[in-house]
Amino acid sequence: MSESKIKLTKDGYIATITFCDPGGLNLLDEDVVLGLARIQDEIAEDNQLRAVILCSSGAHFSAGVDTAFLKTVDTRFVKDKLNFLQRTFSRFQEFPQPVIAAIKGFCLGGGLELALSCDLRIVAEGATLALPEVKFGLTADQTGTTRLTKLVGSGQAKKLILCTEMIDAAEAYRIGLCEYLVKPEELEGKATQLAKRISNLPPSAIRFGKWGVNVAAEGNTYASLMFEQAQSIYCFGTEDKEEAVNAFIEKRKPVFKDK
Repeated sequence: MSESKIKLTKDGYIATITFCDPGGLNLLDEDVVLGLARIQDEIAEDNQLRAVILCSSGAHFSAGVDTAFLKTVDTRFVKDKLNFLQRTFSRFQEFPQPVIAAIKGFCLGGGLELALSCDLRIVAEGATLALPEVKFGLTADQTGTTRLTKLVGSGQAKKLILCTEMIDAAEAYRIGLCEYLVKPEELEGKATQLAKRISNLPPSAIRFGKWGVNVAAEGNTYASLMFEQAQSIYCFGTEDKEEAVNAFIEKRKPVFKDK
């Protein structure tokens, strides 16, 4: 069932995960999350990939959890599955590849929480973003309260979570929830452009750059500086660093081999 609602395609160094629910809202349920976890496993095993795009077919990114599925969830399910769910929703941050979310239409609840776990977010004009879980007597427990707060600050996070406000694309861009604001017809092209740009840069520098920012966001200054030292020592010993410098001096396009 999940295979008809989410799929993985690869084109060179770029992997694309697409929500493709025939119903159009790209609702999340257990099957979809299991399908996403399997796709994440496949990406993790492919050392050739350098960038990942998370997007959707149809008009909407994801309208969140299917309420029909929500009706079946009880305390036992939460106790048994919550670690797995949070792990799946967090895993994009562990990837060496940057993950780009291409957001359009509804991006609500669990859909927004997945977007929050990505490294870069592009939002198309006309999109609507919200974390409405409080309306259902719940909280944004798939890393939403944590990641949203780190991204936009406690005040904006509380406004979205406690007041269940729905914001448009321009507001999402203004408060720093999304890094790029584009017209709907430009969304796919912008995501592909960013993925290709990242894929053409030295892979080791990209992954250490991503992880370095993550360490800085999660840890203290001393830990971040120590990580910078470690990544610098590693990068200075790579063939890709030599290729980057030589190509710049020789005024040619570099060819990186992740070595």
